[in-house]
Amino acid sequence: MESHIKIVGILHVILGGMGVLAAVAILFLFGGLAGLVGVADQTGDSAIAIPILGGIGGLISIAILIFSVPGLIGGIGLLSMAPWSRVFMIVISALYLLHIPFGTALGIYGLWVLTRPETEALLSRRAYRPV
Repeated sequence: MESHIKIVGILHVILGGMGVLAAVAILFLFGGLAGLVGVADQTGDSAIAIPILGGIGGLISIAILIFSVPGLIGGIGLLSMAPWSRVFMIVISALYLLHIPFGTALGIYGLWVLTRPETEALLSRRAYRPV
């Protein structure tokens, strides 16, 4: 079961890292667009468009980070076998069920792995005794 925990942790780190990279890319994209609008402006209307573009990019990036960083932190916790990571990642895996298609698959796999009694015993540092 330890290998399944590591796999779930790695997958969450990968998906969370991709989300962080996407947030940074969107921030740079909208910042670049705002810069282009400011450079290409010949009528003086860019004073309205530049903050709007920057604000939209910032809000989208923050929203993506809000959903990506917890999975990244929890995946690192699973990889280090931290006792707190099991319950935290059960919640994150349940939320990932809405992230179709890859998040749904990861959420189902994560819930299957993290709700097993062996996983609970392993992460809480107790010996597993089957019933």
